[in-house]
Amino acid sequence: MRRKAYLICALLASALIADRAGAQGATASSSTEFVWMADRLKPGEWVWAPGIAPAGQLLVYVDLSRQLATVYRNGVRIGVTSVSSGKQGHETPTGVFTILQKDAKHRSSKYNDAPMPYQQRLTWDGVALHAGGLPGYPESHGCVHLPYGFSRDLFGITPLGATVVIEGDAATHVRTSGTSLLAPFDAKGRPIEHALLDGEQFTWQPERSSGGPTTIIVSKSDRQIVVMRGGVEIGRSIAEVNDEDPGSHVITLTQSPSGAVQWVYVGLPGHEEEAGHALDEARINRLRLPRTFYEALKSTLRPGATILITNSRVGKSGGEPLTIMDSVIPRP
Repeated sequence: MRRKAYLICALLASALIADRAGAQGATASSSTEFVWMADRLKPGEWVWAPGIAPAGQLLVYVDLSRQLATVYRNGVRIGVTSVSSGKQGHETPTGVFTILQKDAKHRSSKYNDAPMPYQQRLTWDGVALHAGGLPGYPESHGCVHLPYGFSRDLFGITPLGATVVIEGDAATHVRTSGTSLLAPFDAKGRPIEHALLDGEQFTWQPERSSGGPTTIIVSKSDRQIVVMRGGVEIGRSIAEVNDEDPGSHVITLTQSPSGAVQWVYVGLPGHEEEAGHALDEARINRLRLPRTFYEALKSTLRPGATILITNSRVGKSGGEPLTIMDSVIPRP
């Protein structure tokens, strides 16, 4: 048994060493150069261009189908990398998560003290972003492996509470994790109960989280809106959503160098043409909320706030927790 554990550690360590030695990273100085490089990535490669959007809140999008991760800042792509997600039997859960904990020199408590450099925890049951092996296919035990250099640079700019969307299908349908964003846990890993409506129009408890990025989830299926701040639910409301679009969309509140603030689309895979487009008045008018809830929510918004629009549910069904995006594939 000890020999087997030793071999597992040795394999993990050798994979990480190989990644450090063989992975190829590149920097881009313009949006055009960035797009050209990002479209030609091979396993172990990445492109990093933080200067394209030097300020603003972050969103990380992991596409399991293509084994790629994209980093957005202020709604603009600043990094794309190859990844390795969970192998069969250890599939990476899909959903919308927040970064719960960061540890640059983390070692696994589940896998014999194996090194997990630049670990950014997404769930309390073991799913994280961290540097690891990149063979060109899913190989991890559920985490998202990143190139060492990319993982280090990403670690340096992400705050606690930053939003991470994991979507797609590496092989077959992936079940969600019970510890994703809509089954929230506190800083010590203890579960926090959902603030269900129970006949009321809305709940609003901003005192539950005083800071951190704000994520607003619009569920067209449940006709509800959930507001998260720093990874903790602070509000939930009924909503009338007059929209038949079956796709998923991400919209972020950006601020221009001149100080102008506006909502713009993030170009998720399947909706690349939306990238950078402002949220139009017609789409805003498709959403109706109780005025008191709207005014309370509006007062909390700051650049970097993110809206996720989805057909997936935001409640519980059959006793199983559901994430916001459960293997939902964006379609035009």
